[in-house]
Formats: sequence, structure tokens, C-alpha cells
Amino acid sequence: MEYRRLGRSGLQVSVLSFGSWVTFGGQLDVERAAACMAAAREAGVNFFDNAEVYAGGESERVMGEAIRTLGWERHSYVVTSKYFWGLHDDPNMRHTLNRKYLLGAVEASLERFGLDHLDVVYCHRADPHTPLRETVRAMSDVIDRGHALYWGTSEWRADEIRAAYEIADRHGWHTPITEQPQYHLLHRDRVEREYARLYTDIGLGTTTWSPLASGLLTGKYLDGVPPGSRATRGRYGWVGDEGARRRYEEALRRFGGVASELGCTMGQLAIAWCASNPDVSTVITGASHPDQVAENMGALEVLPELDAERRGEIAAIFAA
Repeated sequence: MEYRRLGRSGLQVSVLSFGSWVTFGGQLDVERAAACMAAAREAGVNFFDNAEVYAGGESERVMGEAIRTLGWERHSYVVTSKYFWGLHDDPNMRHTLNRKYLLGAVEASLERFGLDHLDVVYCHRADPHTPLRETVRAMSDVIDRGHALYWGTSEWRADEIRAAYEIADRHGWHTPITEQPQYHLLHRDRVEREYARLYTDIGLGTTTWSPLASGLLTGKYLDGVPPGSRATRGRYGWVGDEGARRRYEEALRRFGGVASELGCTMGQLAIAWCASNPDVSTVITGASHPDQVAENMGALEVLPELDAERRGEIAAIFAA
């Protein structure tokens, strides 16, 4: 496993990480979650991603119990959570980054996890209705209170991230160190272009999600939608849409040819391609079974094959 520093911080994170979105608390109970996390840790993963909104808070509880079941020492892993959507219908508790919500939400997460602090906390989306100064001060105070060590953003625009950094820097508050954006072969612009100046100007780290484009880049939908797959479930149905399959069919088949040439699966190549970007600190993977974790970790063997030339060739497949 390769470890990279998260932005300009001293925190080292595994280049492949493990997240609970979609699975924990919905598909996985504590026993199965622990089995997946153990498989990830065995491969060298030390970064475990979560969010308050995942399964309505249940995902945090499951991950916390899984960690206790596994008996991991607190220094041996990095655990995160994210805030914005909220769990309550009160006016100050939904779709907000106001101080009241943030300070209470982080404390509630700690109770669900059964931990005394989180390593990284994120603002899960930007909030145009709360003064940015208030949000930045609240996130800095979360760290000063010992409830977290670092903070970042998720799916914020470059100008919003820069403004938050400058406010914090000007007042001597804790600056955001990382952004969590979607990033894969079909969704590249934000990470590769919009944030480009932020990597050098403020030392932004990235913890990217959805390397498989909800499974589309694995090729499993090329010949239809397998029963029980993610494409059969509501919000993820787009990946199994016939129009989407037709749009990407030729590119996916060419991509599959490259994977065969390299002796790996399409999924492993898609994950490795994301990790081959030096501006990516860690690629968050997900799984519902330890065997899937092991398969995803196989991307580590592909990573050395992806020099700049090969990386560009693969990107060009999906450029049309």
C-alpha cells in the first residue's frame, strides 16, 4: 500500500481507502461490515470514510461497532464523517452549515461512533444561506474542542474552497486541508481543471469518491442489468439505463480491452486510473463483501503500469 499526505498536512492516508456509502446500515450489519473493514485493513487501508446522512446515522453506528469488534487501536486508523443534510426536520437542522447544527452534529456523530474524536470532518455541501465566516469558525472550533483533528469540504466549488481557506488563514483559524469530490473517467473536469490552482496555492488534498461511476466502469451493465445490482435501485438506476449503456458502450469495450492487456479487471483499472493522478490523496472504494474488497485492492498491482502516457491513452477513450 502506498501512503500519501493529505494536502499539506502531516496526515498520511492510504492511496486506496474504504467508505460506507450505500452499504453500511442498509445492506451490511456489524458482522459483515467488520469483515469488509478487516479485509481492507489487511491490504493496508487506514482511511475509513463515513457521513452523518448515510443510512440516517446508522452507518456511523455500524462502523463504530465494527471497529470495537475488530479491537483496533485508535492510532492505527483514520475515520471521517460529513455534515450538511441533517437528520432532523427542525429549521436549523436541515441543509445547513450554521454553527448550531455543526457543533451539535459532530457531537452526535461521536456518540454514534463511540469515539472521543474524528480525524477529518467535512462540510458535505456548501451552504449559500449561512455566512461562510460562521461556517469556517464553527469548523475550526470543532478542532479546538478536540472533536476532530482536521476539516475539509465535499463538492464545493473552487472559489468557495479558496474563500474558506482565506477566511481561516486571515483569522488564524484552522484551514480546510482537503476536498471530497466525485472523480472517475466520466467525471474529470472538477478535479483536473477547476481545482488545479488550489493544489499549489493552498495545498489542497483530495479524497475522491465513485471511481467506478456507480459500477458503470466495471462493464457489468454492458449486456443488461444483472438482478439485484445497484442499477435496480432507485437513485442509481441511471447506470443501467439503456441510453447510458449505448452512449458508453464502445468506450467501455475499448477500456475492457486495455484491462485485458494489463491482466486486470475493468474495475481495478478504473480505480488505479484515479489513483494515478498525483493530485488525488486517496480513492474511496466501497464493497458489500470481503471478496469485493480484495478485488478492489487488486488495483494496487495495476497502478505502477499507469505512467502519464498510458493514463492519457485511457482518458482519451472516454473523451468523445
